Amino acid sequence: MATAQLTASSIKVPARSLTSFDGLRPSSVKFASVGGAASQRSFRRLVVKAAAVVAPKYTSIKPLGDRVLVKIKTVEEKTDGGIFLPSAAQTKPQAGEVVAVGEGKTVGKAKLDISVKPGTQVIYSKYAGTELEFNGANHLIVREDDVVGILETDEIKDLKPLNDRVFIKVAEAEETTAGGLLLTEASKEKPSIGTVIAVGPGPLDEEGNRKPLSIAPGNTVMYSKYAGNDFKGSDGTNYIALRASEVMAVLS
Repeated sequence: MATAQLTASSIKVPARSLTSFDGLRPSSVKFASVGGAASQRSFRRLVVKAAAVVAPKYTSIKPLGDRVLVKIKTVEEKTDGGIFLPSAAQTKPQAGEVVAVGEGKTVGKAKLDISVKPGTQVIYSKYAGTELEFNGANHLIVREDDVVGILETDEIKDLKPLNDRVFIKVAEAEETTAGGLLLTEASKEKPSIGTVIAVGPGPLDEEGNRKPLSIAPGNTVMYSKYAGNDFKGSDGTNYIALRASEVMAVLS
């Protein structure tokens, strides 16, 4: 999905001002502001997201190569208590159902099928793929490598990572300093240590064979601070899914 930052307070670009393609017509580009104390003093940061709309005359989409077509899970429009959320407060979904897959890819001399099948519930990387509207629903075309894992329940803790992904339960931030002083929420440092919950089957070598990861469930690891995709469980527990190469060390 295309993302850019502009310095305007409110902009809307009509679809007719954008170039049209056969079978695809760009929808209106909406700009959502991201506020904060700093931005109010200087300028307002805006995020642009453009989604193509597939014309009704087309009734099916067949992804090519190692691409996967995912029907995006509907955004929650209200809280559990029934309070309706404004657009800015709605959580962007990273989950959906696979509806079609490509023919796979060639690695070395091996031809490999897509590892996820239609009907599978998956989690994908937050900023991956191309978003489009098809048959009245939002879809995403992503490469198989951008599918983080399979989630067959409503609990993120049950995520089954794919390929070289590692799924980690994040350690809680320290509540006090070494001297015993209580830390405020703002001063608590984001932890980059956690316990491995699950690992993927490993990356592919040049012959198309899986190379098992050296990291195992139960390991306490240190990982790159700004890597991966963050998730929060229903009980408030923080998790992160990242690539094995982003794990820097095993602690013991």
